[in-house]
Amino acid sequence: QVQLVESGGGGSVQAGGSLSLSCAASKLTTCMGWFRQAPGKEREAVAFIAEDGTASYADSVKGRFSISRDHAQNTLHLQGRSLKPEDTAMYYCAANEGPYCLGDYCLEMTCSGKRYATRSWGLGTQVTVSS
Repeated sequence: QVQLVESGGGGSVQAGGSLSLSCAASKLTTCMGWFRQAPGKEREAVAFIAEDGTASYADSVKGRFSISRDHAQNTLHLQGRSLKPEDTAMYYCAANEGPYCLGDYCLEMTCSGKRYATRSWGLGTQVTVSS
């Protein structure tokens, strides 16, 4: 099991503002990602990053969000700008190592053209964007 702890959310940010989220990991795995889930909606992918730093983004955040990984600090980052009210959600980081891939939380990540399952999750950090 990979331990993941998100931080950087909380409070409220105005539309057009920015976010900076971090995910402290017990280890960084081959493929890691950020997902988000708004009330009443399914959890959706935001961005993925491979071990070599190759990143991919959902169309909804492309050009506004940036994912990075710090190997020295075992930390995953997500930075965003030009935030919109529809970015409001609980944001989760995920790793492709862990004992289980369970039900609604068994999602797919794509890193460097390869598919990985989400086997570890953090508890999430809330991002609220007000209009």
